Amino acid sequence: MSTVSRRPALTPRQLTRTGERLSFVYLERCTVHRDANAITAQDAEGTTHIPSATIGTLLLGPGTRVTHQAMSVLGETGAAVCWVGEHGVRYYASGRALSRSSALMEAQARQWANPRSRLAVARAMYRLRFPDEDPSGLTRHELLGREGKRVKDCYRAQAARTGVPWRGRRYTPGDFTSGDAVNQAITAAAQCMYGIAHAVVTSLGCSPALGFIHSGHELSFVLDIADLYKTEIGIPLAFDVAAQDEEDTGPRTRRALRDRINETSLLNRCVDDIKHLLLPESTGSAAPGDDRDVVTLQSDHGHQVASGVNHDGPEDYGDELW
Repeated sequence: MSTVSRRPALTPRQLTRTGERLSFVYLERCTVHRDANAITAQDAEGTTHIPSATIGTLLLGPGTRVTHQAMSVLGETGAAVCWVGEHGVRYYASGRALSRSSALMEAQARQWANPRSRLAVARAMYRLRFPDEDPSGLTRHELLGREGKRVKDCYRAQAARTGVPWRGRRYTPGDFTSGDAVNQAITAAAQCMYGIAHAVVTSLGCSPALGFIHSGHELSFVLDIADLYKTEIGIPLAFDVAAQDEEDTGPRTRRALRDRINETSLLNRCVDDIKHLLLPESTGSAAPGDDRDVVTLQSDHGHQVASGVNHDGPEDYGDELW
């Protein structure tokens, strides 16, 4: 028997927190394998070692092959793994979450299930995006109208700032090169932000599907979170990249976005924003459920009781663990 099967599973306390990891690592046309607690990327130019516990999201592009051992260590360290298309602008599938607690998932479900609190979270999201406006009392339709106007204004303002001609948002799904340079940059930035938001959402144990603005899609909440930073980071950066050069817009946008995310500690901010939205009464990083690896049973009146115990009788003794 190999030593791999005897290696103890890491606990959440031993894992690098989401906000302290690299935002994403993109690999293509290589073989991804394992060397101790690192993953390796091997291609014609050699082998690169990447510590798995430092990865937030591993984006696997075309031509990649990944071994069972590589996926094993990525799973142990809670790194999100996404299979993406060429240029990193299409999303196909992803892996597991970092958190073992259901605290934020339960809070998300409570907020989502009540129409009033669902609208309250949508207003809070709008307030995070546009802090100079007060969305209190706005209906969902009014929120959508305000958001659309602000995004259009952002496009025009960034075009004026950078001198890049703007003829409107143009993107044909499946055809990245159909748009002009700035549209390609916007698409590349958006897709990277979706991957990053997906990694944070799942690493916190939240449901990617239960959105408060977007709805009806398995990634509705991911789209909600990614859009929080669209007008502040994604769109301005895309115009900056397009203003520099029209060649290789996609790769340059991804590299610039990676640097901007690290400079601004966006992952930490994204974690705090999600906790604030779902648990507004908590204090962000002090929100419960970060490191728990505990299974309880639901009892009456909202009480939680210990699992692994036979609760038949007043003494509640006995072991039900298999």
